[in-house]
Formats: sequence, C-alpha cells, structure tokens
Amino acid sequence: MAESSKPRGNSMGLLPLMLLMVLIRVDARIRHYKWEIKYEYKSPDCFKKLTITINGRSPGPTILAQQGDTVVVEVKNSLPTENTAIHWHGIRQRGTPWSDGTEGVTQCPILPGDTFIYKFVVDKAGTFLYHAHYGMQRQEGLVGTIIVSLPEGESEPFTYDHDHNILLTDWYHKSTSDQAIGLSSIPFVFVGEPQSVLINGRGRFNCSLLGPSNSVKEVCSTTNSDCSPYVLTVKPGKTSRLRIGSLTSLSTLSFQVEGHKMIVVEADGHYVEPFEVENLYIYSGETYSVLLKANQDLSRNYWITINVVGRKPSTPLGLAILNYLPNPPKTLPKTVPPPGPVWNHTSSRKSQSHAIKARHGFIQTPPPKADRVIVLLNTQNTMDGYTKWSLNNVSLTLPITPYLIALKYKLTNAFDDQTSPPENYDSANYDIYSIPRNVNATSGNAIYKLDFNSTVDVILQNANTMNPENSETHPWHLHGHNFWVLGFGDGKFDRERDGKKLNLVNPILKNTVPLHPYGWTALRFQADNPGVWIFHCHIESHFYMGMAVVFQEGVSMVGKLPSSILGCGATKGFRRP
Repeated sequence: MAESSKPRGNSMGLLPLMLLMVLIRVDARIRHYKWEIKYEYKSPDCFKKLTITINGRSPGPTILAQQGDTVVVEVKNSLPTENTAIHWHGIRQRGTPWSDGTEGVTQCPILPGDTFIYKFVVDKAGTFLYHAHYGMQRQEGLVGTIIVSLPEGESEPFTYDHDHNILLTDWYHKSTSDQAIGLSSIPFVFVGEPQSVLINGRGRFNCSLLGPSNSVKEVCSTTNSDCSPYVLTVKPGKTSRLRIGSLTSLSTLSFQVEGHKMIVVEADGHYVEPFEVENLYIYSGETYSVLLKANQDLSRNYWITINVVGRKPSTPLGLAILNYLPNPPKTLPKTVPPPGPVWNHTSSRKSQSHAIKARHGFIQTPPPKADRVIVLLNTQNTMDGYTKWSLNNVSLTLPITPYLIALKYKLTNAFDDQTSPPENYDSANYDIYSIPRNVNATSGNAIYKLDFNSTVDVILQNANTMNPENSETHPWHLHGHNFWVLGFGDGKFDRERDGKKLNLVNPILKNTVPLHPYGWTALRFQADNPGVWIFHCHIESHFYMGMAVVFQEGVSMVGKLPSSILGCGATKGFRRP
C-alpha cells in the first residue's frame, strides 16, 4: 500500500507557510510501497495451485504516480527456497540502472528472507508494467501495472470519463520449476499451451476435464469466488479509457468487447494517431490505451473476450463482463461470447502493426541515419543435444556476476569481455523458409559495446524453427530505452530495397514490439542511457532458452553502485547489508 503523501509530525505547524508548501510538494513526489513476496494457494481459474503473491494479491497492487515522482518499493522476499527480482517494465531507469530489476544483468537476486529497496523516477506519463525477472517466475503470478499520470496542468490529447486498468496473463497448472526442467532436458519437453487465459487474474478452467472424484473437487471448483468473472462496470453514454497490458508468458492475445468498437490512443506510454479496431492484438510486454463508449443497448451486459492467436490454441476463451449500470454486475450476457479472430490470420495482425503511428503534435522524429546497424537472426537451435533459441547462432547465458557490477568493478573474468557478438548473419545464403541445414548453436555471454549517444538500428529477422513450415511470433522488449519502430516487412530484410521504405516521418516510440512469422522488424534507438541493458524475447520459455542480447553504453558515467545489489558471483565477499 502506498504511504500517505502528507507531512507527518506536529512540528510541521511551526514552520512558515512557504516552507510548509515546499515540503508538502517534495513529499508528495515520493511514493512508498512495502511489499512481501510469498507463495499462497490461489485458484485464479478455479484450479488451486501455488501462486506468487504481493501482499497476498496476484496480480499485485497497481503503482500510481505522477510524472517526475520517485517511486520507492521495499521488497521482502518471503519465498522460502527461491530468489527473486522485479523489473519495472517501460521505466527507463535514467540514473538508476541498478534498479532495473534484471538478475544477472543489473543486480544480484534477492535471497530468501532478504529485503531489497528499489528506488527510481518515473520520468514519463503512461501505462507501464512490472513483473518478476528471475527464472520464469513471471508466469507464477508476480505481475502488476504502473500508471503514471501527467503533471498538474497538463492534459491528454483525448477525453474520457472513467479510467480502467486491465491486465492480461496466461496461466499454467504446472509449476515453473517443472517447466524449466523440461526445457533443460534431453529429450526436450516444451511448456505447451496454457490451461487458461486470465483477465485481471480471473479465468475459468473446465474442472470436469480432471474427472468426478472428490479429490478433484477439492483442487478444482467452479464455485470458488477466486475465479468468478472480472466485471468492468460502465455508465451508459460515458467513454472509458481501458489501459490494457499483457504479461503473458507465451500467448499473443486478441482483446474484444462484444458489440463495441475501440479507438487506440496510446501504446507503451506514447500517443498513437487514433484508429478504430474491433479487436486489439496485444503481445506480451505491450500496453495500450483504448477508448470505449458505452453506446449500445442499455438493458443488458456484454462479454469481454480474449483468445489466443499466433499459435494453434488449445486454451479456452478468457471471459469477463462489461456491466452497463444499473444492470446487476454479475448477470451473464445471454449471447454467445464472440470467438475472436482466427488464430493464424497473420495479415490482420500485421495490419495493426502497420497502423500504429505517432500522434500528430506528439511526433519525436528519429535521427535521419544510424551510426551502427545490428541484424539479429532469430533461430531455434540445438547445443550439445539441448534445444535453444539463438541470435546469429549465439544463445545467451547470463553470467553469475551481473554485467553492470562486473564492468563497474572491473571484474575482467566475470564474462567474455574480449569478444564482440556477431552483428549479422550470412543473409545471402540463409534460407529463412526452411529448417536450417546446420541447427547447431553456441552459447555465449559477450555483449554489444555501444558508443554513448550513438544511434543504433536493430533489424530483427525471423526464420523457420526446427519444425517444418513453422515460424513463431516473438515480442521483443528493450530495457532502459524506448525505440522508434521504423517498419515491418515480409521475407528477408534487404538493406537497399527495404532500407528506403523505413518510416522516418512519424514512427511510434515503444519499448516492446512484435516480430512476425517469416518477417522482419526494424528499430532505431539512441544509446543515451548509461548502464547495461538487456534486449530479449518476452516469451518466458524463449528467454529462458537464450533468446536475448545485452547492450553496454556509458558505464563509466554510472554513479557508485549501491551495496545492496552485490553478493553473488565474484562479489560474494563484498559488503552487502
């Protein structure tokens, strides 16, 4: 729970009025949260399993702040046998790279029983996320939303009457430890499709699939209030802003409200030139704001549905209720829920990607050219018999000593600091539509050293997996930065042909973007944030299997590291409170 922003203590009444006003203003800009991370049995889709909770809740509490505020989160790790770390997704961490919350990159993990304090400034208004960044803990429920409002006196370029927060996740009944063992085994065992998709932590699993026994009824019960549908209540004739975020571990989703159109106005904290959609495609790590007007039949409620796309689904629809006042909130609509788009209708997903442009009046034009171009071929590979995901044939293995600590303390043996990862692949001879002739990959922990303030282009190139006629969707997330989305395309990226078609006029700034099957995505960012930042596929299993790279920029400008991030790898003997 956030602490009060009001001054404390009777002595405040003795201060001059001017000084009192200054103190109130300063204190109001610090948002304190105190969290305990622990396991609890929950039944978000009616099936009871261990869930990672924050103060007993999953999803965790929403962080509310105003642009320019300092957020302080005191995290106690009460998981008895597991480390943890929390990433503040979309927060750039300017001046506080050690608070990015990425174990192995910017900090040592938070050990069981330890307390760690994250402190950072939210320097941009918008809709953001937070989630675990240790192992695959995110899919165990350690997730939440960050909403940053504009400073006093500033307004959005659109109007609405009510503000609602919607977080989408997928849900597995197997533990992440079981899944991690499968991903790290020979033969390889994939995590499979999720059992449910959840809307604000609520879904519905068909308990009858488990059988009729009494023991099953103790584990799975549709009468459990934990899995009653989420209800979004609206007033007839009013416009609601729906802040929709996705922290799925695998699934791409389509979000739809029965009988209603939506206007997309924000993406990852940046204003979008408005466009209308019947359903919103959303990839893991993305956030959107859409405007929805309650202008349909007032006498009934409506379905809100989410369905899996991009993969052949075996997961049922996620359902919630759009409740028109004064109708009873839990009255189910008598209609059949809209099924959503077909899972393999890729053209409509690509059309939405192409439609997202920066809003007129809020365009930040990118630099006209890049100082460096890095092309990353996304492939599935094997390494000593194990299945991996790789970039340019290298699968990332995070070091025991986090990069930021190793670089600041000049711990030269902590990772491969002498090698530069490959910046391209043999595009002339590589067939992206076929299983690779050589599926072997290598592991590595070398990182890209970027000149500070340089402009960097990243071309993400998709290809076939080790399965015939299969290319997967990958949502890519960059820590510490926003990037311009310069374009998408089908097939193999050609610098001469496709380079001339990139959008340098009104590209949207984002922190997460999809790479479509058998296609490419072009990004541009400025290496202007001192620190070490990971860039990775936001699918938990893919990241776990090595689908990531790391960028280093301006580390010499990073201030003194707090001792609380030390204590692992080569820093075991260093002081840590």
